Amino acid sequence: MSITQERKDALVKEHGRAKGDTGSTEVQVAILTERIRNLTEHFKTHAKDNHSRRGLLMLVNKRRSLLDYLRHSDGQRYLDLIAKLGLRK
Repeated sequence: MSITQERKDALVKEHGRAKGDTGSTEVQVAILTERIRNLTEHFKTHAKDNHSRRGLLMLVNKRRSLLDYLRHSDGQRYLDLIAKLGLRK
């Protein structure tokens, strides 16, 4: 259900604004999106896993908060990020 370190490093490299940038909003949203996609796949086979479903809801809410922050602070970066990640809106 979690992502591997190699995948996380690839996401940091792809979405980071500078070398080793792990804290920018884009990187955080990309990592959360990957974890959400993994959990969504998990629920296709484990439909009654309610403990993980709670964790999924918390991840979605955290991502939504970060995207709201990014949209209000820099609208163009927000639009670029959601297009790159394939998110709605």
